[in-house]
Amino acid sequence: MLIPGENGHSPFPWNLPLWQPDHAIFFGVLYLVLLVLACGLGIVFMKAIRDAKHTAGH
Repeated sequence: MLIPGENGHSPFPWNLPLWQPDHAIFFGVLYLVLLVLACGLGIVFMKAIRDAKHTAGH
């Protein structure tokens, strides 16, 4: 059951009924996976920039 004004179809935390255990678990895992992917891509991007600065051509 949703609180009036909540639709359950939005990935944003301010529109989600996180008080329900199934929603809290699903979106907790979803945001954890997105955080891990973003951190991994950030590390790869920073290493690529560092390697590009330290190489002197081909």
